[in-house]
Amino acid sequence: MNDTSNIKLRLIIMNFLQFFVWGSWLTSLGVYLGATLKFDGLQIGSIFATMGIAALIMPALLGIIADRWVNAERVYALCHIIGAGLLFYLPNVTEYGQVYAIILLVAMMYMPTLGLANTLAYNAMGQYNLDVVKDYPPIRVWGTVGFIFAMWFVDLMKWTADANQLYLGSIAALVLGLYAFTLPKRPPTREIKNKSVVSTLGLDAFVLFKEKKMAVFFIFSMLLGAALQITNLFGQPFLSDFALSPEYAESFAVQHPGILTSLSQISESLFILAIPFFMKRYGIKNVMLISMIAWVLRFGLFGIGNPGSGFVFLVLSMIVYGMAFDFFNVSGSLFVETETSPNIRASAQGLFVLMTNGIGTIVGTLGSGMVVQYFTDADNVKDWQNIWFSFATYALVLAIIFFFIFNHKKSEEAHRKTIS
Repeated sequence: MNDTSNIKLRLIIMNFLQFFVWGSWLTSLGVYLGATLKFDGLQIGSIFATMGIAALIMPALLGIIADRWVNAERVYALCHIIGAGLLFYLPNVTEYGQVYAIILLVAMMYMPTLGLANTLAYNAMGQYNLDVVKDYPPIRVWGTVGFIFAMWFVDLMKWTADANQLYLGSIAALVLGLYAFTLPKRPPTREIKNKSVVSTLGLDAFVLFKEKKMAVFFIFSMLLGAALQITNLFGQPFLSDFALSPEYAESFAVQHPGILTSLSQISESLFILAIPFFMKRYGIKNVMLISMIAWVLRFGLFGIGNPGSGFVFLVLSMIVYGMAFDFFNVSGSLFVETETSPNIRASAQGLFVLMTNGIGTIVGTLGSGMVVQYFTDADNVKDWQNIWFSFATYALVLAIIFFFIFNHKKSEEAHRKTIS
């Protein structure tokens, strides 16, 4: 195996484990909290919001540290090792306050690794003269495979409401943390002396908000990040609620919500391979618009779907999710990589995670919780159709506004040249 193939394989392993850790508990945690620990909807929603709270500070902060003081692979490794210990301990607590605190700490360790994983991959690919835009999507797709593998494993082992999902995530995080020390070194990029106060504090990436195109990009990243959290929080509870209807109680959607939901990640693995073509052909604006329309379809199809005659609509919603997620999340990361200077890229990637998984998560979890509560009657029965149609309307409004205010033709042309 030549050096190029070897580094690709090493980055594939990193991405697989990175998202296996998350996939082991992210989509099934709500079931564990509700069915096993008996937490109510507001408690579950607030616990999911910890990921947003953690992402407000930690990704940018640790991105800054990786840019300036400590090798990125070491920061990345320590985050996963500490996170592994926290996940392993989590099943020992059952009180809401204790669970909230531990999951907040887990989130504080995991959320920064999303941006750091991108930084490590781009750094390694640069060392081996690989094309980031063309060669990274086929590597990143293995992260999606890892997420799917974890979801299926938890579902088939019937751990959806079991603490074993947390032990599984803990073991995977420990393995990844140790493995990370073997990745190509990514040392701090520059000295901090003789720099301005802003530079010394590592706030360089926030200066990007002075540019209109970047400010608009990051704001809409936050708003689209909110859309992502809606399905993470309510996707499986929505499917599980069909068990209340005798005609659907034994259906595949109700019995195996994890496997059905995993079709979304399988779709991701396919659409991610199309990103280089779409980015080159249409540019970031149109790719993000496609993502927003895909979110409209994602929510709308859920609104008209059911495990019986409407099962096809549930499947179509899972399929279109791949375009909704990838065309925003992965393309956005590549946009940040090509639009920012090398000395602040780790900080910029951290800022991207902050906007999408930080503020976006808080807006998505709390906002969607209010919508769900509004459409829940006195008997705690949810009007899922109107809930999903409300979310679809939200995505459509975003698409219309984005179309009119995000316009930087010269940058688009330069961007296409970069990825050609």
